[in-house]
Amino acid sequence: MKVVFSNEQLRHNPEKILSSGALVDSPENPGRAETLLQSAIASGLDLVVPEDCGMEPVAAVHTARYLTFLENIHTRWLRIPGASTDVLPNVHPESRNCLYPASAVGQVGYHVFDGAAPITADTWNSALWSAYSAVQAARQVMHGAHACYALARPPGHHATKDMAGGFCSLNNSAIAAQELRSKHERVAILDVDVHHGNGTQSIFYDRDDVLTVSLHADPVRFYPFFWGAADESGEAAGEGFNLNLSLARGTADEEYLVVLDRALARIDGFDPDALVIALGLDAFVGDPFAGLALSTEGFGLVAQRIHALGLPTVLVQEGGYPCDQLGDNLRAFLEPFD
Repeated sequence: MKVVFSNEQLRHNPEKILSSGALVDSPENPGRAETLLQSAIASGLDLVVPEDCGMEPVAAVHTARYLTFLENIHTRWLRIPGASTDVLPNVHPESRNCLYPASAVGQVGYHVFDGAAPITADTWNSALWSAYSAVQAARQVMHGAHACYALARPPGHHATKDMAGGFCSLNNSAIAAQELRSKHERVAILDVDVHHGNGTQSIFYDRDDVLTVSLHADPVRFYPFFWGAADESGEAAGEGFNLNLSLARGTADEEYLVVLDRALARIDGFDPDALVIALGLDAFVGDPFAGLALSTEGFGLVAQRIHALGLPTVLVQEGGYPCDQLGDNLRAFLEPFD
């Protein structure tokens, strides 16, 4: 199996994020990508550097207005007297059915839904190359590889068609799934990040060609708070093609695997031609976000059951934050696919 990654993805390195009202160091930093890359290579994966894929795969998922905003907002932001070095929102519309402002401050509030997705001088470039890693991994699978691992950093599953948030600017898992759709009629996305993938859900919410399934800590008391409930099942043509499986805080291996079997049964019933795994390793018992309690061995068991579906699979990195076992958790998950 191959790991797809570009060093351009390391350039995004925000000074701070806003968490519980305080400016704190971001756990989504270049060091976590370096740890994951070292682990993937130590597991025997061959490194592939992605090609510049242009804008077409990204624009297939995100709106043109949003992409223009992401590309240019940092330059515009620095023209504001007294502005911060990194772009952070400080005002949001009550509803998005509203005036689209010309102001840089107003557009940031419109397009960035929280304080955990600061935009630096390098965010656009790093996010693009992260998306290219996902596209390249999808193409590897489309060309016959059984599985491929996209070390997508910055991550993506909280990004909607036109909003950033939760460390995410471009939705790499959605971009990979859409790329797979150029060959396959039906694609499933299984999100095992501790946080609900609200962006991925919203992108495909009215579609029946991409099934979205998420296992995550119950959002009633866990980020992203406003999305991820069981009654969010899709709309219009997409009704019944979104499945949210919320887990109680502290859920460990045994109970997690029971719920995973429900997710896999739904995917099997959908009969997809290919699978995208939104690979969050932050469900680990020792992860800084402390939402769920999977063990390193548990990640291996999760991966074994997913692999047993026998589907061509693109693994797209999402969460998983600095802790001593981060590399071990990745190795455990990759092993059944290699």
